[in-house]
Amino acid sequence: MLCKTNQRNTTGIDDLKGDQSWRIFRIISEFTEGFDRLSNVCDAISIFGSARLPPEHPYYIKTVELAELLGKNDFSIISGGGPGIMEAANKGAHQQKQLSIGLNIELPMEQSPNPYQDLALDFRYFFVRKVMFIRYSIGYVCMPGGFGTLDEFFEALTLMQTNKIYPIPLILYGSQFWGGLIDWIKSTLIEYETISEADLDLITITDDPQEVLDIMLRHREWKNQQRHQDLNQNALIL
Repeated sequence: MLCKTNQRNTTGIDDLKGDQSWRIFRIISEFTEGFDRLSNVCDAISIFGSARLPPEHPYYIKTVELAELLGKNDFSIISGGGPGIMEAANKGAHQQKQLSIGLNIELPMEQSPNPYQDLALDFRYFFVRKVMFIRYSIGYVCMPGGFGTLDEFFEALTLMQTNKIYPIPLILYGSQFWGGLIDWIKSTLIEYETISEADLDLITITDDPQEVLDIMLRHREWKNQQRHQDLNQNALIL
């Protein structure tokens, strides 16, 4: 049976099964623009978290503090570009005059761009946006958040577990918020042997901004060593 793809979509929800040809070009254009505009980004940390937490919330305040600390140490900051924790991340970087990047996504609610972005990109497709986070980040910090934050966290965790990307620091900030998830992973996933105990080594949970910074500094040093080795190898090839 053939699907009819020429019917009008009145729901406002993107139907990936319809109008395939023009959709492919839009996807390509989003990848092209993202790679082009982010090509010079180096040593950036992605900070994820809820769009729903207001500026007076303790985790919003802590996110600004963390982004400022990272900015003081020459890390750029990438966020989802929206309000809440995303805004706090961009604000902290902006206040330190570090590059503040927002990867905005078109959503029916919640996602209004925050004013602290030096470089802002707009995406229609989540999967294109997620590639940009992975491609241009050398570390992830997940503040308290909802399904979107969990999606980014488990995406990176899966890619590292399956050796599809080089390991990056994957930090859950806020032990009170994330502790239940880690307990469930230990008591259920490991007990049922659906993951290995060693997989937990890919995750760090903390309440200390300085620990986050120390982890990122060590990783940047390792990353710079890798870059140096790559340059030497390329020179030998030439």
